[in-house]
Amino acid sequence: MAQTSAIVGELKRQLRSHGLTYQDVADTLDLSEASVKRLFSEKQFSLKRLDQICALMGMEISDVVRKLSPELEVEQLSLEQEQELVSDVRLLLVAVCAMNRWQFQEIHQVYDVSETDLIGYLAKLDRMGVLELLPGNRFKLLLSHDFAWQPGGPIQRFFEAEVQQDFLKCRFNQPGELRLFVSGMLSAQSNELVQQKLKRLALEFRHCHEEDLALPLEHRFGVSLLMAMRPWEIESFDSFRRSEARKDYPAFARSRYKAAPRAEK
Repeated sequence: MAQTSAIVGELKRQLRSHGLTYQDVADTLDLSEASVKRLFSEKQFSLKRLDQICALMGMEISDVVRKLSPELEVEQLSLEQEQELVSDVRLLLVAVCAMNRWQFQEIHQVYDVSETDLIGYLAKLDRMGVLELLPGNRFKLLLSHDFAWQPGGPIQRFFEAEVQQDFLKCRFNQPGELRLFVSGMLSAQSNELVQQKLKRLALEFRHCHEEDLALPLEHRFGVSLLMAMRPWEIESFDSFRRSEARKDYPAFARSRYKAAPRAEK
């Protein structure tokens, strides 16, 4: 019962951090707000309902459970730390390898980094709190499962300047490659729905990554997934749009449109 209480308590904290209320949960579960409050009070959740609430936040049940573990604490580096990473490409390379759970000898064997330099880079990452350097050149990653780069920070700017164009310079027609581009007219409600599904896909990608860590390095390949979605119109089209025909996307689309029921087919 103690573990159940801890999970429900963490679920409440996550709802608050996502700016969601009991009424939001009630809309998702098709229940009254009073019924939802009773569920939380009595701590009586079916796995299906627990999964629905997690999906509302773009999470999995396992993500909520992981939040209960005190081991992984670093959720974000400072701007100065990110700048230190991008100022030395080899340091950034070692950091990315460590984040992907490579071992010392794997990094040394695959990349032209001497053992002495590699130890130095790992020591820097230890001082930054990214990992803990252990005897025998082993190390333990200290990043939270929710770790994220600073929005608009040095790493994201590095990605935009150095990685993004190179990543897209591809026909995406070889094995393991796929590019999908779709466009259409969506309501704010549908936009929110698709974004939630994309977040769940990103979680599935992360879970596959974690499961595959048990495989030897030769059976794992660096894979990147780029997902983007925004209300947008080609500039050449937008230049012809009449000023009176311009419209602003609603700032609180979800709260405005969540009450509108979707017609069943």
